[in-house]
Amino acid sequence: MVEPANTVGVPMNPTPLLKDELDIVIPTIRNLDFLEMWRPFLQPYHLIIVQDGDPSKTIAVPEGFDYELYNRNDINRILGPKASCISFKDSACRCFGYMVSKKKYIFTIDDDCFVAKDPSGKAVNALEQHIKNLLCPSSPFFFNTLYDPYREGADFVRGYPFSLREGVSTAVSHGLWLNIPDYDAPTQLVKPKERNTRYVDAVLTIPKGTLFPMCGMNLAFDRELIGPAMYFGLMGDGQPIGRYDDMWAGWCVKVICDHLGLGVKTGLPYIYHSKASNPFVNLKKEYKGIFWQEDIIPFFQSAKLSKEAVTVQQCYIELSKMVKEKLSPIDPYFDKLADAMVTWIEAWDELNPATKA
Repeated sequence: MVEPANTVGVPMNPTPLLKDELDIVIPTIRNLDFLEMWRPFLQPYHLIIVQDGDPSKTIAVPEGFDYELYNRNDINRILGPKASCISFKDSACRCFGYMVSKKKYIFTIDDDCFVAKDPSGKAVNALEQHIKNLLCPSSPFFFNTLYDPYREGADFVRGYPFSLREGVSTAVSHGLWLNIPDYDAPTQLVKPKERNTRYVDAVLTIPKGTLFPMCGMNLAFDRELIGPAMYFGLMGDGQPIGRYDDMWAGWCVKVICDHLGLGVKTGLPYIYHSKASNPFVNLKKEYKGIFWQEDIIPFFQSAKLSKEAVTVQQCYIELSKMVKEKLSPIDPYFDKLADAMVTWIEAWDELNPATKA
């Protein structure tokens, strides 16, 4: 049986990495008591809390954390009519935090994610590992069988082209989970008691041309490199689909990273995912997506961006046009989603004029 780490007595790092260059984004509908166990690792950093649901509810944050909190009223006030692109009653609202941040890096985590233990019993500083992943290169053009060649104690294996060993900038660090795996509803129903107890000490670059199902509960990225593509779509209240927010963002991000020559890493760090969501509720949210993804995946696999698309914004607008053309025949939802993708970029550029394409 796998259990979360006990961080009582764990000292705080006196020189936390990227302290002034990173924001932590947390979507929530509840008090953030879970931050107590993360205190040794996260307290030095600035938090952006995106409150979902009832904006009149007060969210309690443990003392000592530096944070700003946005609820739906704030989102409507800041974005005006463009607030329509931010999901309501769904954790997809977290991407508003990416938009209002002014830092280079983002770490986002769910409020049911606790500190994991490595095989030796030591508490895992997930943020520190994400930062290490982001600060060292990726190798998307040729697979290294010893996984991440830039980690201490590893290197490029015999036969790896020297011309590719410099690598490329890493845009995304995708972490994993012990205990409750990130399964879809049908798999949850078939395997209700399954728990992930395997701690695999590995980080690898996802090869160019390969898509992956991105999970947003333990994720870090370079906001300056890929931020405008981290849109978690239209989910939740008033939408025909849910639980595809992070995966939609991941598919868009991977296509754009491949086009721009950026890297995506997956593996370490682990968090302890404490709570399984209701599979029957999940099935209602995922039902259409389970069918649609059989068309969505081939769409992204065949998506080709033009040579003229040299910024993330330009790439994303091109993708939105493809979504409208190719996916709208499946369901009118994709027509609305394509429009929301454009609105998202417009809102991003308004709040971040220095990064405007």
